[in-house]
Amino acid sequence: MIGHLRGVLLPDDEERDLWFVDDRVTFEPVPGATTIADGGYIVPGLVDAHCHIGIAPGGAPIGDIAQAKELAAKDRDAGVLAIRDAGSPYPYPQLDDDPDVPRLARAGRHVAPPKRYLRDIGVEVGAPDVPAAVAAQARAGNGWVKLVGDWIDRSVGDLAPAWDAETLAAAVRAAQGAGARITAHTFSEEAVAVLVRAGIDCVEHGTGLSLDLVDEMARRGTALVPTMINIATFGDIAARAEEKFPVYAGHMRALGDGFPAVVRAAYEAGVPIYVGTDAGGGIAHGRVADEMLSLHFAGMSAIDVLRAASWGAREWLGFPGLVEGGLADLVVYEADPRQDLRVVRAPLRIVLRGRVVG
Repeated sequence: MIGHLRGVLLPDDEERDLWFVDDRVTFEPVPGATTIADGGYIVPGLVDAHCHIGIAPGGAPIGDIAQAKELAAKDRDAGVLAIRDAGSPYPYPQLDDDPDVPRLARAGRHVAPPKRYLRDIGVEVGAPDVPAAVAAQARAGNGWVKLVGDWIDRSVGDLAPAWDAETLAAAVRAAQGAGARITAHTFSEEAVAVLVRAGIDCVEHGTGLSLDLVDEMARRGTALVPTMINIATFGDIAARAEEKFPVYAGHMRALGDGFPAVVRAAYEAGVPIYVGTDAGGGIAHGRVADEMLSLHFAGMSAIDVLRAASWGAREWLGFPGLVEGGLADLVVYEADPRQDLRVVRAPLRIVLRGRVVG
């Protein structure tokens, strides 16, 4: 398709004409272009930096490629045009170039401790086998590895690290040695401290972060994907666990209650923060706007939330934005989302890979 649109381009804050030919953007006029929008605010395609299109609603692995595409379409139609799949039990490399699917940065399967994670989702290995499992999942993905850093330990009745500190650090070394970036699920205080100091590339959730660790992440450039709409479910998780695991239930409530302050501290310290919903399993797809608004309520400015969900996240994942020769992924909003971020709930036009979608 040869398309044209005019509007205020963010983050440049300049009214411009933009053309796209197939999957590339240009600011040079292209004869015969179809105008798809005249007016409004143009934003590089949104990113869901923590998403699982390989996990079906309810938490089981998807059944086939068609289901992965169906879930991805729900995100796409909300303006999400790039996804970092933070762990999938179902391999789908053939979707990397599918024209109907958002661009994909994929981890392989979660690397998890034996019998201490969601059933059938991760590769479950003991400590001696963690480095080899991490290296294998680096090959299965296309640039990322997902580690389960902690989970409930029923023998102690509370959250606990998945393995000992040296094994966690060895996992980081193994992923980076294989040429992949590594991120980890962490709720507790202990595991995230080990992983940040070991040089992990990103922290998922991060409810156990201390102020000292936030400063360390800022110094290292370690990213944080808070998944605030997932953390909002901690009260329900605690209620279900209360009878059998009261210590764990109390811990989860405290972590959930304190999390907005953690996110605000990370933001104020300069930690790179990106938008991720944790869609898949218990969180529905297509909720990127809810996550963006949650970050805004936690203290991030509207422009910084937009950066975390759009041009900043795209740069972090290696997907060029709306620059000359960049990728033709964009969302048009009728009003200025910097003035009222709720605008992101209602995209006016969505263009993925140079095609109008949604």
